[in-house]
Amino acid sequence: MKKLILLSLSILLLNTGLVQAQEQLLDKVVAIVNNDVITQTQVEKLTNKVTRLSKQEGQALPPENELQQQVMDRLIQESLQLQLAERLGIKISDTQLENTIDNIIAGEKKTRQEFLAELEQQGVSYQQFQDEIRTEIILGEVGRSQVQRRVSISDQEVQALIKLIEEQDKGTVRYQVGHILIRIGNDEAAAQQQAEQIVQQLKQGENFNQLAMTYSQGPKALEGGDWGWMTIEEMPTLFAGVVANQTKGSVLGPIRTDTGLHIVMVLDAEGLQKVETLEVNARHILIKPSIILSDQKAKSLLSEFREQLISGEANFAELARQYSEDPGSAVRGGELGWSDPSAYVPAFRDAVTRLAVGEISQPFRSTFGWHLLEVLDKRTTDTTNQASENRARQLIFNRKYNEEMQAWQEELREEAYVEILDGDA
Repeated sequence: MKKLILLSLSILLLNTGLVQAQEQLLDKVVAIVNNDVITQTQVEKLTNKVTRLSKQEGQALPPENELQQQVMDRLIQESLQLQLAERLGIKISDTQLENTIDNIIAGEKKTRQEFLAELEQQGVSYQQFQDEIRTEIILGEVGRSQVQRRVSISDQEVQALIKLIEEQDKGTVRYQVGHILIRIGNDEAAAQQQAEQIVQQLKQGENFNQLAMTYSQGPKALEGGDWGWMTIEEMPTLFAGVVANQTKGSVLGPIRTDTGLHIVMVLDAEGLQKVETLEVNARHILIKPSIILSDQKAKSLLSEFREQLISGEANFAELARQYSEDPGSAVRGGELGWSDPSAYVPAFRDAVTRLAVGEISQPFRSTFGWHLLEVLDKRTTDTTNQASENRARQLIFNRKYNEEMQAWQEELREEAYVEILDGDA
């Protein structure tokens, strides 16, 4: 009997090993990135996602081999950043993930059922969506942790920008900028020729997004090279130096830098005669989870506070002074003062923008902890002829952050061990 049991166990282990071997063969490794690998399944998932989004936007895809190269570059960059996040101990809790998803759903003004039905229609499982959002949050966290400390802003820069904005006309011009990067390899002449051909194609009216997805090796290649809407002050220095006073359809370049050859196109431009900024005056109570106070307990405590406030049993300012762990606002009864919502972290920004005046939020989590938020008032401020120090500093930060983010990603790739095992992947 003992021999029979051992024989059965051996057969079971052998079968398990065969199944695992078959699974590994089905999901082959196509690249090695430091201590991580990229599999064929990952390539296929991202390819399917890009294809789906391109169809939704009515955007043509580049040839298959070019698309696969762009996908591989993105997966390598994500792998490097995720490995760094793991070394830094950056983790996203299930609660934080679900709160982010709730904010996304609320931002699209849909019920959870409607949102899930739309995902199913697109062929995306909720688990897959969760994984994508978790990855995006982690990438954002590790990027900010590494890049923010590289950005230095002097008071002289801020004052100079304030003076410049005050001297400008009331009309504020914004540009939608497209960017294609051609790296210079061993054959500089070939790279120059390719860049000039792309410029010629663009001037002849060919689709910028498709050319960017096909040829660009820049950070926005999979987005069709689109950097979105920016003012001159918000742009990376390279863009700002050539885009000013250009009109829609202008093609600029090739411009050579240490990174490679750059082609910049003004996809659209608009002059704003009046710039209005939403400002919100809010107050909050912050509870930070700890070894003593669990995540769930912190949320539960704020839920109790909310019930007391709605029933009139408690006063928001008094609760904030007694319990809030944000010392700067606690002494003022939790009040934060007037501010542009974009100055806050994403979860707080979304909540303060969504809530109506006088409304008290449900407890929600940000990178700082759990919040209970009340919007005291909202106003629209004319910022055409004035710029506060905070706005000027944010404009400079946005420009430098974009530049440093690209430089950091380049350095991360250069320092990594990357081996492509399958040239067709």
